[in-house]
Amino acid sequence: MSGPPPPAFRGIDPATIPAAEAYALLTGCVAPRPIAFVSSLSKTGVANLAPFSFFNAGGASPPSVVFTPVTSGANRDKDTLHNVRETGEYVVHIVPWSLRERMNQASADYPPEIDEFEAAGFTKTPSARVKPWRAAECPIAMECRLFRIVEHGAGPYHANYVIGEVVYFHLAERVMSGHRVDAAKVEAIGRLGGPNYTRVTADSIFAMPRPTLPGG
Repeated sequence: MSGPPPPAFRGIDPATIPAAEAYALLTGCVAPRPIAFVSSLSKTGVANLAPFSFFNAGGASPPSVVFTPVTSGANRDKDTLHNVRETGEYVVHIVPWSLRERMNQASADYPPEIDEFEAAGFTKTPSARVKPWRAAECPIAMECRLFRIVEHGAGPYHANYVIGEVVYFHLAERVMSGHRVDAAKVEAIGRLGGPNYTRVTADSIFAMPRPTLPGG
């Protein structure tokens, strides 16, 4: 007895399409993506605050994170990357549902002399180990020192992997359950393709313990 026909697939060689189209495909495929809301300081002391959805954790010894400005030409990409290159310090925040509109406002293409903390309505509060401010409204902030920037490709949309060591955590008590961060309490938002987002809620979380093999 024959089963259903195999699903149809579309094959695309990324070398044959424009970088902007490849970017759209990639952001549609790799979803949802957590958002790094990154604060940095210029050498002259101008604060910058911008979101990046190419972001994830790296390792834990030492704890590390990576985010990727894609050099699209937007000031938010250029300013953050330039500041981190020059100073080697930044703060990565996690954005909850309640701050989605203000985070989105900070993503506007402001010129380098504009302070996005002020433009988007965030409160500056001192960090413990690095010079860039952190946003007091964000329930999670990770102070980072630059380990390395790895460039991949050239031209618009090429990647700059910013790898940083987390040197200090700020965790709001309201998102903690014992010694662990409770994802349902954070209600972090994530990025999909295009202008679309999603969020973590208590109803969207499910547990799936890793299987134990016989004799393991």
